[in-house]
Amino acid sequence: MLKVENSDFQLDVVSVRLVKDHPIYSPVKIKDPESAIKVMGEVMKNLDREVLGIINLKTDGTPINCHIVSVGTLNGSLAEPREMLKASILSNAASMIMIHNHPSGELFPSGQDISITDRMSKVCGLVGIPLQDHVIVGGKNEGYFSFREKGVVKFMPLMEYATDINQIKLGKVAERGGDGGREVYNRGTDDSKKR
Repeated sequence: MLKVENSDFQLDVVSVRLVKDHPIYSPVKIKDPESAIKVMGEVMKNLDREVLGIINLKTDGTPINCHIVSVGTLNGSLAEPREMLKASILSNAASMIMIHNHPSGELFPSGQDISITDRMSKVCGLVGIPLQDHVIVGGKNEGYFSFREKGVVKFMPLMEYATDINQIKLGKVAERGGDGGREVYNRGTDDSKKR
C-alpha cells in the first residue's frame, strides 16, 4: 500500500460487500423467473404500501437473490437506478427482473412505473446487466402485469460502444499539449482552439 508522509490530505479506502439477509421461505422451488415472481407475489400481496424489489438472475435464468430496494407509501415508491443496481453488481447477476406491488390490486402501470422501467432498461443495457422484465403484482396475487408480455417498454439489448474517439460525444474536452498549452476540442467536430 502506498503511504505518503506529512500529507494534508487523506483519501479513505472503502470496501463494499454483499450481506445476506433473512431468506424468504416457500413451498415452491425457485428455479426460474416465473417461480421467483410467484414467491415474491405471495410475500408482497399483503403489504399495505408499495414495495419495489429486484430479482437477480444467473446466466441460465435461475434466481440468485432478491433485493428489496424501496418501501414506499400506499400509492408510490421512490427508487433510483443506482439503488436498484447495487445488489445486482455485487451478486454478479447476468440479468434482473424488477417487481413491485400495487396494494390497491390495480395491475395497470402508472406513468411513473413506465418511466422508471424505461430508464432502468436503458441503464441496465449500459451496465451489462439487462432488465428482463418489470412485473406488477396485485393485492391478492391472483394476477400480474408483465411489461415484457404487454410490450409496453422496449427492453434494450446490450449496448454497442464507440470504437473511434471521434464517435464519443462528451462536449468540450481539454488536453495538455507538449508546450503546456491546452487545446479545447468540441467532440464530433474539427473545431479546436489553443489556449
